[in-house]
Amino acid sequence: MPAVARIDPKDVFTPEEWARFSKRSSWLGLACVAGAWGLIFAAGAMFVLWPNPLTYIFAVMLIGARQLGLAILMHDAAHGALHSSMKINNWVGEWLCAAPTGARLAAYRDYHLKHHKYTEQPEDPDLPLSAPFPITRASLFRKIVRDLTGQTFLKQRRAQLFGNLQKGQVVNPTTAHFLIFNALLLAGLTAAGYWWTYFALWIMPMATWLPLVTRLRNIAEHACVKVKDDPFTHARTTLANAAERLLIAPYWVHFHGEHHVFMHVPCYRLEGLHKLLMDKGYWSRMHISRSYVSVLSEASNKQQPVPA
Repeated sequence: MPAVARIDPKDVFTPEEWARFSKRSSWLGLACVAGAWGLIFAAGAMFVLWPNPLTYIFAVMLIGARQLGLAILMHDAAHGALHSSMKINNWVGEWLCAAPTGARLAAYRDYHLKHHKYTEQPEDPDLPLSAPFPITRASLFRKIVRDLTGQTFLKQRRAQLFGNLQKGQVVNPTTAHFLIFNALLLAGLTAAGYWWTYFALWIMPMATWLPLVTRLRNIAEHACVKVKDDPFTHARTTLANAAERLLIAPYWVHFHGEHHVFMHVPCYRLEGLHKLLMDKGYWSRMHISRSYVSVLSEASNKQQPVPA
C-alpha cells in the first residue's frame, strides 16, 4: 500500500513557530538522559538507605519507568532529535539509551521509520501491537499478570539472547551492546560493594514494571484508534497526570498524536506544540484520551462471549 499522508508544518504553524518547535538543542536531550539515569540511581539509593517493602516497590516502579524513559529517548535519537550533532545523537542514543535495556539504535531506526511510513497499514511492523484491540478485561488482566510476574520478560529475553541458535550463533549478535553495558554496570556496582542492587534494582524492574508500562505505552499509542487519511488521526494523545508521567509515561511520550504528525520534533518540545495545536483548534481532529485509565477502558471493552 502507499505511504500514509503527511502534513506540511507550514500549513499549521508560522515560520517562527515551526522554527521554535523543530529546533534540536545541544543540551536538552542530554539533560533528559542524565535525568533518567539520575532518577534510576536516586531511586536505588532510596531503597538502600531506607529498606522496606514500600520503598522497594516504589523504587522498582520508578526505575522501570525510567528504563522505559531510556527507550523513549532512544526513540528520539532514532529520529535524530536527541542532539543537534548526529554523531553525539547516535552515540548517546546507542550506549546510554538503547544498550542498557537491550535495543540497537540502527535496527530500531529502520524498523520504526517503517512504522511511520505505513502507520496502521498491513506493512506497519507495529500493527500486531494494536490490531487485537479491543480485548476483554479478562484478557487484559492476564497480560498484566504475565508482565508483573516476569513471564513477558523471560519470553522476550530468551528470544533476544538465543533466538539465532539454529543459525549456529551462540548469542544473537544484536545483543552484544546489551551484554557489554550490563557487564560494566554489574562490575561497577560490585566494586562499590552493592552487587546485589544490580539484580534487585535493575533486573527486577526490567523484568516486571518495564514490560507493563511498555505494554501500556503500546496500547495508548494506537489501540482502538480509527485511522483515516488525516494524519491527525494516526495515533492517540493521552492527557497524563503527574503520577502517570512519573510512573508510566515519561518524557512526553503521551503526546503521540502530535509526534506522528511532526515526527522530527524533539520530545521536550511536544508539550508546547500540543498546547498551540489545541489553541488552533486541532483537538477536533485528534483522538485524545483523558488518562491512561480511560485508555485501558477503551481498549478492554470487548464483551466476553456468552456460552451457547
